[in-house]
Amino acid sequence: MGLARLDLGIIAAYLVGITLFGLRFRKRQRTLRDYFLAGRDIPWWAIMLSIVAAETSTLTIISIPGLAYDTNLTFLQVVMGYVAGRFIISFLLLPHYFRGDLVTAYQLIERRFGAPLRRLTAGLFLLTRAVAEGVRVYAISIVVAIALGTGEMASIAIITMLTLIYTLEGGLAAVIWTDVIQSVIYIGGTLLGTALIIHYVPGGWEHITQVAAAAHKFRVFDFTPSFWKPYTFWAAFVGGTFLTTAGHGTEQLFVQRLLAARSLRQAIAALLTSGAAILVQFALFLVLGVMLFAYYRLPSTYFGQADRIYPTFIVSRMPHGVSGILIAAILAAAMSNLSAALNALSSSTILDFYLHWHPQTDERRRIALSRVITVLWAALLFVLAVLCLHRVSRVVEFGLEIASIAYGALLGVFLLGVLTRRGNQVGAALGMVSGLVTEVYLWRFTAVPWTWYVAIGTAAAFVAGYAASVALSRSVR
Repeated sequence: MGLARLDLGIIAAYLVGITLFGLRFRKRQRTLRDYFLAGRDIPWWAIMLSIVAAETSTLTIISIPGLAYDTNLTFLQVVMGYVAGRFIISFLLLPHYFRGDLVTAYQLIERRFGAPLRRLTAGLFLLTRAVAEGVRVYAISIVVAIALGTGEMASIAIITMLTLIYTLEGGLAAVIWTDVIQSVIYIGGTLLGTALIIHYVPGGWEHITQVAAAAHKFRVFDFTPSFWKPYTFWAAFVGGTFLTTAGHGTEQLFVQRLLAARSLRQAIAALLTSGAAILVQFALFLVLGVMLFAYYRLPSTYFGQADRIYPTFIVSRMPHGVSGILIAAILAAAMSNLSAALNALSSSTILDFYLHWHPQTDERRRIALSRVITVLWAALLFVLAVLCLHRVSRVVEFGLEIASIAYGALLGVFLLGVLTRRGNQVGAALGMVSGLVTEVYLWRFTAVPWTWYVAIGTAAAFVAGYAASVALSRSVR
């Protein structure tokens, strides 16, 4: 059926509207603290929605339904780990972040191990977040190309440019408050899409459950005692717990939002409630994929790849007007994730690197440089997304694999600093390298599922870092 002028009008109205809304926050950016932490005056519920939006990229909305279409609901075990990881962060890491006037996650590392290790951890974040975000930006092109018929490269450029405009001008305040609006749009749009799929399937929900049950699509738990399957309960829950503890607890993308809260208590409230929201949200996206299976009952290869199933359904089967709303909803998730990444990459670049060598730079120049760095990161993400074209199959798993490569090394060093007194700078650096090498080896040269990467990498970094610290302290004696 394709999109009509009404759909294109809705999409255009959303893109223009959200960009103009984000620009409203420019006048509030008087200091670097305002620009990167929104003056630490954001209510917990807005931070909660922003965390959910930052965690929900286009990968989630198009690839999670595709994953359920191909398999079942066992990915939900990973999300249960996401919830568990939030409790660990709330009571183990967050109190340390709120002791002092921290702006980036890696200042905590400097306070414990010194400036060189701060730059090392920040550099690792910049490298891996850029690559992982390049995959997420690429996922945008799948949706826009199907919906608008534009070339994939042009699709990436359109969304990157519009997101850059309000992120560049409004800083973290613009990012968080546009996230609030975007999360409402994409969750509401997904609920609307779900209701319409039920309506389109002959026999409705009852028929869907019959078809899904016969194909074992409603299976959530898999207690198979196998190390080599990615979505057994053991691998998925442990993997999800470590992935979230590392990502939300050590990565500037999420720590920055938590530091923008008015107090430690509000930061904890935002983080824990976001866990409940994420669990419900992922369940919704997975069930959506099961519904699409009941509707089409075709192999995913019919669509080229599983990630194209949901966008194709929206464009070809949804009534005009609704198609526009649903495509706008997917773009909302994409833009919220991209804006978060741009702001986090820029803040870490300026605060963890530039100001180390130029501490006397005045506030006006700091903000100006932050905007320049944001533009440069947007250009790099565009290039990385283009490099992903036709090289990535199921984008959600590839994106999680890339992110997982460095998470274990980062989390191991953070735990070494928080849980031990004997860890020292050289030992922590050696531990971090050990964790990173271990994870790269797992990724490139073994069949170990990605769900184990962070747990194994964390253990390798912590054990190697602690052992090296103890050995070095003895040799000094």
